[in-house]
Amino acid sequence: MKWIGDMNMNAKETIYYPQDEMTTVLVPVTSGCSYNKCAFCGMYKDYKYEQLPFSDIETVLMNTYEYTERVFLTGAEPLSIGYEKMVKLLNMIKKHIPYCACVASYASIKNVEKYSVEQLSILHNLGLRLLYIGFETGRDDILEKMNKQHRRDEAITQARKLNEANLIFNSIILYGIAGKDESVSNAIATADMINHFNTNKVITMNLTVFADTELSRMVDRGEFTPSIGYERMLELKTLIENLDPKKDTIFDTTHPTNIIKIKGILPKDKNILLEQLESYMNIMNT
Repeated sequence: MKWIGDMNMNAKETIYYPQDEMTTVLVPVTSGCSYNKCAFCGMYKDYKYEQLPFSDIETVLMNTYEYTERVFLTGAEPLSIGYEKMVKLLNMIKKHIPYCACVASYASIKNVEKYSVEQLSILHNLGLRLLYIGFETGRDDILEKMNKQHRRDEAITQARKLNEANLIFNSIILYGIAGKDESVSNAIATADMINHFNTNKVITMNLTVFADTELSRMVDRGEFTPSIGYERMLELKTLIENLDPKKDTIFDTTHPTNIIKIKGILPKDKNILLEQLESYMNIMNT
């Protein structure tokens, strides 16, 4: 079941949500993106950022099935509304959907940075149980090139803060983001970053150069050369080889953008995942 209310947002705005939330009730909280400057992203370029009125959000909740067990807050950055409003929102969800066991949301490193460990812990206790965070890469030079707001050390600090608050999160990694001939070094740096904290899942997405983005203009100017398929497979392989989670971590390449669809739990499934990748790479190389 889903609810996608247009409320005060542009009725033509596309609603984005993770594939794991395909059967989740969607509750709009923000429209557009408060940053909206990442070179590779064109999802929100035509939309003005705004926080949706609580009266409209409550209308959605009042018309949602009472026994709903899971909610996903939509918008690029629901956490951008701030701590007090997040408390109000989660209490509102609890009031109207008392059986909801999990509220999930996208989040950025910069917005997590605005919350203390204590505040994040309180939000967790009020029902915020899962965040999807775009880490993208562990290399500062690539983060800068792609005009991401955060840098590697900030990402590690905020991830550890979430660990301390017991707020679970999934880490989204964008392979191919470093460009041609940079895949191995990017994978090693990214794995090293992830090894500094505990994450529920590593979700990989294959870089796509979308039209009318800064990245597409970088390609046109010769400032960025995308890696080819085999090199991207090598990047995935190197990433898995170098990941060393201290707790069971799901590794998931089943997002539609990926070249190959594999999924397992690290560290126990590492050899199986590598065998699947190597088999595919051998086919590509013949």
